[in-house]
Formats: sequence, C-alpha cells, structure tokens
Amino acid sequence: MGVWQTYRLRVQRKRWRIRAFRKRRELTPVANRTGAIQRGDILLFCTQRNERIRLPYFLDYYRDLGVNHFVIVDNDSSDDSVAYLRDQDDVSLWHTRAGYKRARFGVDWLNWLQRKYGHGHWCLVVDPDEFLIYPFCDTRPLRALTDWLDASSIKSFSAMLLDMYPKGRLDAQPYQEGQNPIDIARWFDSGNYTLKKNKRYDNLWIQGGPRSRVFFADAPAKAPALNKIPLVKWDRKYTYVSSTHMLLPRGLNQTYDEWGGEKASGVLLHAKFLDTFSTKAAEEMERKQHYAASLEYRAYAESLKDDPELWCKWSEKYINWRQLEILGLMSKGNWA
Repeated sequence: MGVWQTYRLRVQRKRWRIRAFRKRRELTPVANRTGAIQRGDILLFCTQRNERIRLPYFLDYYRDLGVNHFVIVDNDSSDDSVAYLRDQDDVSLWHTRAGYKRARFGVDWLNWLQRKYGHGHWCLVVDPDEFLIYPFCDTRPLRALTDWLDASSIKSFSAMLLDMYPKGRLDAQPYQEGQNPIDIARWFDSGNYTLKKNKRYDNLWIQGGPRSRVFFADAPAKAPALNKIPLVKWDRKYTYVSSTHMLLPRGLNQTYDEWGGEKASGVLLHAKFLDTFSTKAAEEMERKQHYAASLEYRAYAESLKDDPELWCKWSEKYINWRQLEILGLMSKGNWA
C-alpha cells in the first residue's frame, strides 16, 4: 500500500473515532455495571431491538462459552427487552431512540462503548441471532482460544457468517423462549460461496448461501456479506468500519492466511430464519433503518410473499465444528 493510501486510512480511522465520541450523547445508561469488569475479562458487545424471545438463550450460550460481561445497546425496543436485560447481573445496558442508520447501523455506538470499556480486553461483537463456533469449542472454553491467540500475538479472529434454516416452511415450527434456535434451523449451504479480496481494507469479502440463492438470485452481487471479524483484542485506537466486516488499522483484517498455511478461524451460526423472521422483516421494512434503503429487507419481503423454502437437495445438516472444518468453512490453523 502506498504512503498516500496509508495516510487516507489513518485519517478515516480518526474520523470514525471522533464520530463515535460524538454519538455517545445518544446513549442513555439504564444499568451500568461496568465497574464489575475485571482485568482479563472477555466482553461481548451487542446492539438489539425487540429480541426479547431470543435473549435468554443468547446470554446463556455466551456465558457457557466464557463471556464475563455483556455491554448491550437497546435501540428503542417496544417489547420488554429493556426490563429483562436490566435484571441481568452481568449485563450493562444503554438505551437510545436515535436512528440506527444514522449511527452507521449501530457501529458508532459500539465503537464508543468498546473504546471506553473494551481497551485491553478480548471483545466479541455479535447480534442476538449469531452464535460463535470455533475450533475445539465442544471441549475448550473461549478463554482457551483467546489465550492461544495472545500467545501467538494474534489480535483478531475471523468467523464466516453461516445462514442456518429449517427444512420446510420457516413458520412450520414456532420458536420458544430459551430454546436453542439451531434445533429448528439446523440446515445450511455447504457450498455456493464466492470469495474475493478487498484491496482497500485487505479483508476477504464472502457472499453466497441461501440469501444469495433465494433472495438475491437475480443479483447475487448485492447479497449480504458473510465475512466477519467478531473477536478482537481491543485497543482504544481501533475502530470497526462496516459492521464487523472490517476494521482499522487494516492489519486486523488479515485473518485468513499466514506463512506456511491458513490462520485459525471460526463460524457464526446465523439463526435469522425462524418463524419470527416475517414479522421482523416487515418491521425493518417499515423503519427503513438498514443499509441501502433496506435493500436486503425489501428482497426478503418480496420473496416471503411466496412462502419460500430455503432447504434444497444440496443442503447439509449441521453436526459440529469438525464437520464445518472438513467442508472448508472454518479452520483450526496451527492450533493443536
């Protein structure tokens, strides 16, 4: 990368950090328990709206993995998400009525909170419908992964977003509070992915899966990105640029290969496609708070009129992380 391009990215990073600092005024603390955060704690940051039914399993899943504290922004939920989260001893909660889109889809809010509370911690940034799978996650806690990353001087860990879906109609089996959503949405596309390198930020750009196959069949280049870097040893100088797709400094995006092989990586099981999806899509269509005038949700709304089934004869049933590694969707790298 040339000197001029390096300088421009440095200026851009400074601009995003200043923007996050200004956006802090949109956040009102509801339950600030960050004083309980200990040195070395693993933190999870999340923005949510009207996800009350998902929250019990989401919190328990990441507690079991080894997350010590949750820092959550509620974007003006109309269900009882705020009351539920306020009562959780390991959750610090902020509320905002400000526009999700004007906060760069929540990135500004979380950039500020990570800058204030995440410095020096391993920080995980996920949505309530995303569940991290990493090598040996069935036998080793998240702390084992972060300790190994520290020992290897690796500061960021990537995970491909893997869309999960049921066999049959999305509304055939209602989701119950506290239930593992993967018990319903147990299928995924084992192939059908495209990958290219983003030269500006040096990250990989991945598209495909059922959203490309069903909702963006006529325009696959417009399908949502599936590349994520959700786990970072945070420094207050860092900033996410676009969701968790990429960061600055751009060296944090080089998560895919190293001399002699590939780096360890994981998968985010994405349990969006449950019976709650139609209601969520309709709400987001009305709010128009998502990327490109809610292009993604407009595509969902158009396809949902025909009650599509995402399952096809090439769909694969999820078993465990080793299956995903065999399929080339994640890697244990040189972590033995």
